[in-house]
Amino acid sequence: MRLGERIREIERDDRLDPAVSRLKRLAERLPSGTVRDMLHGVQLGHPAHPILVQLPIGTWTAATLLDMLPGDHRRSAHALIDIGLLTTLPAVVSGLADWSRQHERQQRVGVVHAATNGVGTLLFCVSSLARARGREGWGRFLALAGMGAVGLSGSLGGHIAYYRASGANSADHLADLVPGGWHDLGPLNGFPDGGIGESEVSGVPIVVARTGASASALMGTCPHMGAPLAQGERVDGCVRCPWHGSEFRLDDGVVVHGPATASPETFETSVVDGRLMVRLRSPE
Repeated sequence: MRLGERIREIERDDRLDPAVSRLKRLAERLPSGTVRDMLHGVQLGHPAHPILVQLPIGTWTAATLLDMLPGDHRRSAHALIDIGLLTTLPAVVSGLADWSRQHERQQRVGVVHAATNGVGTLLFCVSSLARARGREGWGRFLALAGMGAVGLSGSLGGHIAYYRASGANSADHLADLVPGGWHDLGPLNGFPDGGIGESEVSGVPIVVARTGASASALMGTCPHMGAPLAQGERVDGCVRCPWHGSEFRLDDGVVVHGPATASPETFETSVVDGRLMVRLRSPE
């Protein structure tokens, strides 16, 4: 059986649910607002976790390679391991923030991912202690074992990120399905004034926010996990996702609050003889 199929078995293993519940309670302690947005990577425009994990992985990989090279690299390898240990906290916290806004199948794999990373981190910690006591052989062996654990954890993280598209823009492909030119969405007064309504163009969902005689229109699928934005709510000039609470400005689609980091595509709007016309906004 391929590794990917074994990972999918983890998705279906409800024995992990107690661990998921405990980790969720821990994630609820993370501060909301700007801090959580930073952990998600809203200001970057893409998830922060994949960047932050490069620090411990990179330093530990370098240390393990130094252990294998001829010559005396003991001090450098030890220093790199310690630097990696110091940089694990921001990587862990950002990953926890993202994990807390995922679906059950992703969270089950995420629990195993976190546990495997924990084993790898512990092995590197013990490796550092062994080196500090002059037991270089054990230090090298433990670091190599730690890299194995971290590599396995990386496979699990890759499954979450790529197979299950966690952190990817779930709505990007929809822009390619919208035909060019203007499209008639129907009478403007058919959309609730001060609220949000929904329509579609060639099967592509659109969320419409009417304000009196004008309206704003966004792609109706949340980029975070594909939620139908028309089922959300209008809050302070934004539409709030009904699944995980991401907020997008109605006039330009900019992400105001995560966990989403990508903005939904926006539409130009025009009212002609009382009918709402929309056209996909071209990139500037």
